Amino acid sequence: MADRRVGAGPPAILSRTPLRVSFAGGGTDLAAYYDKQDGVVLSTAITRYVHVTVKQHSDLFFEPIRVNYSRSEQVERIDEIENDIARECLKLLDIEPPIYISTVGDVPASTGLGGSSAFAVGLLNALHAYKGERVPAGRLAEEAAHIEIDVLGQPIGKQDQYAAAFGGMNRYTFKSGGGVSAEHQRFAPGVLEELFDSVIMLWTGHQRDAEAVLAEQKDNTESKRDHLTTMRDQAYELGEVLARPRFDLAAVGRILDDGWQLKRQLASTITTGEIDVWYDKAKGAGARGGKLCGAGGGGFLLFLVEPAHRRAVRDALADLVEMEVRHESHGSQVMQPFAT
Repeated sequence: MADRRVGAGPPAILSRTPLRVSFAGGGTDLAAYYDKQDGVVLSTAITRYVHVTVKQHSDLFFEPIRVNYSRSEQVERIDEIENDIARECLKLLDIEPPIYISTVGDVPASTGLGGSSAFAVGLLNALHAYKGERVPAGRLAEEAAHIEIDVLGQPIGKQDQYAAAFGGMNRYTFKSGGGVSAEHQRFAPGVLEELFDSVIMLWTGHQRDAEAVLAEQKDNTESKRDHLTTMRDQAYELGEVLARPRFDLAAVGRILDDGWQLKRQLASTITTGEIDVWYDKAKGAGARGGKLCGAGGGGFLLFLVEPAHRRAVRDALADLVEMEVRHESHGSQVMQPFAT
């Protein structure tokens, strides 16, 4: 009789990849802008993550490929995978079945914190580890950007892939031709802690189609170039303010507020009447400034609030759910492989 025993198999690979908050310069990471002049974004990774598991799929199952996310796909060939990012990551790295992929995020998809790009970076990181490879953050970011922008044709920028791969707070410069430089930001002791002590993140409950928002913004780039250039320069200004010996909440809040007033003019779908009401209520209750995270239309509202006014802001927006976040210094990481 043939020996049909199934062995333990190789260990599974788990990656953990942070989401991000962009503080200034968002929109200048689109090629429509940086192909003519450098784009600059100041952003930070946060303590919310996308977790990806990769392992060899067991012979006990009837399909050679399984991909689990908000739904489960069981298919015979990589080309049959409907999850665009999973399919193209497997193709890029020439992964052969049998393969099992599972992902779960700490927040819902399409909420303005770079979740899709974090998934792409985290999956690539796990797949490289599955192949016995370790690759630098810059390569992970470029591979993810290539898949999302070049292969899948998504009208998105390049900041999210870099924030997910590098972690920490960085100033990213996007150059004509697609080159990107990352400059890690260093601050006086306690500044980052005070910054995040001042942050209130509120979930609007609205997921949005970032591609539709960004497509309109891309079309408006030339007519809004002056707005975008001012927003780019705010990334430099904010970095200088945060580099001061003492944290200046009023100055940081003013820059965020100025940036939001410019951003909401870039496309018709960036804000809504409801979002404007929430923003005005927060300002009226004492918030120094804020912004809507991501492309627009929904997701998370971020406000900077002095301790004395935090309760008033929360009471003014009591119908929204608060999510606590802190600064994350690490980018995408492959955690210790675990036996299955």
